[in-house]
Amino acid sequence: MRRLFPTDSALRADRATNWRTVKRTAPYLWPSGEGWVKRRVVGSLLLLIVAKIITVLTPVIYGWAVDSLEAAGTVPGGAMALGVIGLTLAYGMARILSTGFQQLRDVVFARVGQRALQLIALETFRHIHALSLRYHITRKTGGLSRIIERGVKGVDFILRLMLFSLGPLVLELLLTGAMLWWLFDAWYLLVVALTIILYVWFTFAVTEWRVKIRKEMNDLDTSANQKAIDSLLNYETVKYFNAEDREARRYDEAMGGYAEAAVKTNNSLAFLNFGQGLLMNIGLIVVMLMAARGVQAGQLSTGDFVMVNAYLIQIMTPLNFLGVMYREIRQALVDMDEMFNLLEQPAEVTDKPGARSLEVSGGEIIFDQVKFGYDPERPILKGLSFRVPPGQRVAIVGSTGAGKSTIGRLLFRFYDVTGGAIRIDGQDLRDVTQESLHARIGVVPQDTVLFNDTIGYNIAYGRNDATQAEVEAAARAAHIHDFIAGLPLGYDTQVGERGLKLSGGEKQRVGIARTLLKDPPILILDEATSALDTATESDIQGELNAMGRGRSVIVIAHRLSTVADADRIVVLEDGRLVEEGTHEALLARGGRYAELWSRQSLDEDLAA
Repeated sequence: MRRLFPTDSALRADRATNWRTVKRTAPYLWPSGEGWVKRRVVGSLLLLIVAKIITVLTPVIYGWAVDSLEAAGTVPGGAMALGVIGLTLAYGMARILSTGFQQLRDVVFARVGQRALQLIALETFRHIHALSLRYHITRKTGGLSRIIERGVKGVDFILRLMLFSLGPLVLELLLTGAMLWWLFDAWYLLVVALTIILYVWFTFAVTEWRVKIRKEMNDLDTSANQKAIDSLLNYETVKYFNAEDREARRYDEAMGGYAEAAVKTNNSLAFLNFGQGLLMNIGLIVVMLMAARGVQAGQLSTGDFVMVNAYLIQIMTPLNFLGVMYREIRQALVDMDEMFNLLEQPAEVTDKPGARSLEVSGGEIIFDQVKFGYDPERPILKGLSFRVPPGQRVAIVGSTGAGKSTIGRLLFRFYDVTGGAIRIDGQDLRDVTQESLHARIGVVPQDTVLFNDTIGYNIAYGRNDATQAEVEAAARAAHIHDFIAGLPLGYDTQVGERGLKLSGGEKQRVGIARTLLKDPPILILDEATSALDTATESDIQGELNAMGRGRSVIVIAHRLSTVADADRIVVLEDGRLVEEGTHEALLARGGRYAELWSRQSLDEDLAA
């Protein structure tokens, strides 16, 4: 037989996780130093209490109205009829006021809930940007976005639950139980209490079982979403390999698994609803039989019989909500736990306490015995040392896997070195703030990725406070202003997702303009022209050379012809510096650089 309750150890772990999640949420409901939030919370609670008191008294007024109506049929005269009308109006007004106070409560609390959603969404967004490049290249964007979406919705639900559901539900049940004891006797209360206990036990037990099914459904939903986003982001690749059917099959398989889990979830929900209805209706039948006997014996009036029925139905409504609420609580806690786990994911690269801003006077860059590996078992740089003098252009070349691009990532501090040090004007990168470091380094990558916005927005991204005139000046310097001016919408032209509406050369020029607008004293050109054709590369190379004047520049190059005029060339092999010098000096030496130059020259001659 399937165990409905989880093991003690599983329960303890689950409760600890849930308690942690609730504690993380509570400050958004009662924040320190924000009186308007607390006033709205208190006001919402007061409105809720008033609504609950009216709700509990409503069946009493209903019972009195029924008794008055019965008496009005047997006693002639208008006075009794007037009493019936008054009680009926009072009953209707009580229901209206109960609903009105509940809705007013929601109006008062709405701004508190939305503020909490905004804050936690912003906190999550900032934290994701603070996580390391290592995290982002191993995490699937589709799954990440779905975790955030579900987690933020869970916070909204839990906030409302903490304020408006659990406490008020218990309050209403206690008040109703007290009224039954006071108006009737303890046996009514005993039957109702036993019904509620059995109902709650059954609801919690079955819901614990359903949570596992729901979690499996969520995992499959996330997987299907990841596959869909992956496929759409790689639209061109899918087309290149005629893989539409293959992608559709992968997506269909993922959705098939999700559909099976969804069916199990739906069927288990039907079982839960039936069991809840069965228990509540058995309790209702027993209590109504007791009340019917009381009426028959002359101990209760017809109004009392109706009142008991009204109280039982009134209890069933919040208990039905308890079933839904507990299911949603468990699901919301699962969703929020995933999001809070994301928020607790530590950033790999952080500012040390007391870190100061980077001050760039000349722009001297020194790699001093730098060691680094993405995987501790596989070192990439093995004690690398070289120097970029202030204002000079130094090229980094070498075969694939030698560690060229890693140098740019370490200089921008996407990762911290595992040995040695990197210094700019004598300042260790680990001793300065990341914000100041990033502000003083410009990067033109191999593949410039643009936001799905206008050309003007993408260029202006280089500096937040740039004027339109400065944006156009940067575009002119990158030799793309005339192209933009010739477009029907000019700088307001949309570039499409990842800039797909522009050619490779146009995107690269936008990237150059963006970096020119930033105007950094240090520049990294990470194979910035290797993806372009020879003619476009020749045009852009001149713009890159002009861009580097007066700055310290590290050029990470695959095509050696693009760096032959560099002030100095550093040759890497297997993470170590094997040669260093000017183009002419390295050719004259006849070493590794001369070998690479000869091989590339031969390849270009054959290609021609």
